[in-house]
Amino acid sequence: MPDVYADVVVDIAAGNLDRVFAYKIPERLAGQVDIGSQVMIPFGKGDRQIQGFVVNMTGQPDYDVNKIKEISQVVNSELAIESQLIRLAWQIKKVYGGTMSQALKTVIPVRRQVRAIVERTYGLNPDHFAVSQYYEKIKNDKRYEARKRLIDFFLAPALSGEDGGVSLSMEDIKAGVKASKTVVQALVDEGILVEQTFRRYRSPVKAYMPPEAAVVLNEEQQRAVDDILNDTSHLVHLLFGVTGSGKTEVYMALIARILEKGRQAIVLIPEIALSLQTVSRFHARFGDRVAVMNSRLSDGEKYDQYLRAKRGKVDIVVGPRSALFMPFDRLGMIIVDEEHDGAYKSENTPRYHARDVAAWRVKMAGAKLVLGSATPSVESYGRAKAGIYSLHTLTSRARSGSRLPQVSVVDLREEFRRNNKGIFSGKLLKYMEEALARKEQIILFLNRRGFAGFVSCRSCGYVFKCRHCDVSMTVHTGGMLKCHYCGWEQPLPKVCPQCGSPYIAGFGLGTQKVEQLIYQTLPGVKVLRLDRDTTAQKDSMENILEKFRRHEGDILVGTQMIVKGHDFPNVTVVGVLAADLSMFSNDYMAAERTFQLLTQAAGRSGRDQKPGQVVIQTYNPEHYSIVCASRQDYLSFYRQEINYRAMMNYPPAVHMLVVLALGRDEGKVGKQIHALAAVVKDFAAKNHGGEMILVGPSDASISKGKDVYRKVFYLKHKNYSALIQAREFLEKYMRTSEYSREVSLQFDMDPMSVY
Repeated sequence: MPDVYADVVVDIAAGNLDRVFAYKIPERLAGQVDIGSQVMIPFGKGDRQIQGFVVNMTGQPDYDVNKIKEISQVVNSELAIESQLIRLAWQIKKVYGGTMSQALKTVIPVRRQVRAIVERTYGLNPDHFAVSQYYEKIKNDKRYEARKRLIDFFLAPALSGEDGGVSLSMEDIKAGVKASKTVVQALVDEGILVEQTFRRYRSPVKAYMPPEAAVVLNEEQQRAVDDILNDTSHLVHLLFGVTGSGKTEVYMALIARILEKGRQAIVLIPEIALSLQTVSRFHARFGDRVAVMNSRLSDGEKYDQYLRAKRGKVDIVVGPRSALFMPFDRLGMIIVDEEHDGAYKSENTPRYHARDVAAWRVKMAGAKLVLGSATPSVESYGRAKAGIYSLHTLTSRARSGSRLPQVSVVDLREEFRRNNKGIFSGKLLKYMEEALARKEQIILFLNRRGFAGFVSCRSCGYVFKCRHCDVSMTVHTGGMLKCHYCGWEQPLPKVCPQCGSPYIAGFGLGTQKVEQLIYQTLPGVKVLRLDRDTTAQKDSMENILEKFRRHEGDILVGTQMIVKGHDFPNVTVVGVLAADLSMFSNDYMAAERTFQLLTQAAGRSGRDQKPGQVVIQTYNPEHYSIVCASRQDYLSFYRQEINYRAMMNYPPAVHMLVVLALGRDEGKVGKQIHALAAVVKDFAAKNHGGEMILVGPSDASISKGKDVYRKVFYLKHKNYSALIQAREFLEKYMRTSEYSREVSLQFDMDPMSVY
């Protein structure tokens, strides 16, 4: 038998080891090792045992076969990676950087093998003659009274005509007749009872809703379904529908047709908070063939959900980003709901975007990708306008009698002049009191995310921006305002440069503070709060949302997660407390995020037949993101935003690569980032003329975290392949750099936030 060799990627995230290593497959492992296998291998001079991934097999290695070591053993045989997912990992590494081992671990939603739950059942031997003979043998022996009772217990269904008798668990037997496990085992040993074992899969999916039939689609919905399924010229379809237009019904109709063809579907959702609602609806429609995957599951639940998908026991999986990599071999469709959401962008290396990786996967599988949103990303809508994606629109709410809510914009400058220094404007407080009197519910939304402070004038609303980058600046120690794109800084003035007012302050507000102020303003109301503090425990997020759905709370206070796709029919008032929190974050996507969040927030109100009210509180009511959101006017927003991006050379007008240097010695990190900027500038000049733009270097927005200093620069180019070349050049340069051991490098292609 000729020798067979495997190309193995070692599970070490180090640039100098980021290649394949040849290993011989010993005869004892013949038939066990395949492409995708996870294996243990001897590595290095000391033959240290480490894990690796088999990515190819060959009979002709490019090395001296006498020096090639043998694979030690196969591990996690049930978690072997499908060849399609290996190809996907290569593509992720090529575009987003990082090592191949990091890319491979990205496409494995489950990392650890977990003990299986095995259950046993017992049934009567179908050879009734043998059973009768044995019964005759023991019927007069008082030692076997328990055995006789047990045989009678099993014979009763058979004698009454039940086909095939019954199969019972040990618990069923103990409940039905006084017989111990010893007695049961004795009858198994005698051949009278037959023991069967089967694996029970842990499943977090519960039928929260009764089974339901498919609804009758309206004309727009049916047209979208037919056009998507019949279109043979596009892989990617953008479903652009107003909030409440019934996009989920379109998804389910599409999936029903996909399942009829014997294929499978993945449904991505941006937040775990949506899992309960979405999975419940899909489970009610499609039954037990629905799986769920998210980080809140236990290791056992994740493992069993993965195995069910791998073994073809499910046809649909629902979950956030990681669900994209479930091992479906008959994939027919991927749906990305709320495709605009930043949660689809990974914050860890490799920093992939699930929307774009989904497009690669459907191309490999010969499937379709559907992107759904009421507020499509500027990138996606631009691609649809250019004909790269197919565009399908839903212009009205699907539920009979439901209309888009009335939106009011409140100028907080006017509230301030009226001596209202509280967080609730007069109009919002009036609507809240009226809704509570009608026993209706309220959502109060605080649109902040992470590091989102800015500095503004309370009198006129002026926001301090960088004169070079047109992004808001943040206050640092020593009273300095700083831009985290280019590094430009200036002292914080004592008075507003626009109106001369001394009322200048950092802007920020927390959900806990809002909750306290509600109790002070509206005594006796029941408030539920949804934020990081209240959702730390497993299922706590789902429990809070279910409580609100059951009207165990009058007011729900929270951040972004409360406005993403939830359907609360009794909510008639939504208040956006401080629209400026997202609008003037130090981020080129701030206006887009603000428009999306405000539109999504407004979409939570008046989703049933009760009319809805939305109040947007802001110091900048004239800003186009707020004006367009208040009118639910996406097209006007898109036109203004795409012009701004083109003027400022921001994505999608260009692609952008973040180069982030990290280390514990600030001086070495600084020298390294400047050296990298200098060499890549020369590289760009030689290879791309003047087309590549370098911005920075500067300190990152969080310049130090956990005693690690962070410095950054940005590269821009219209062609992302040019940025891939620049990244590969920098990776190679770092391997021989003076500070390669003390300073590490991270990359982010087309970031969705600043560093």
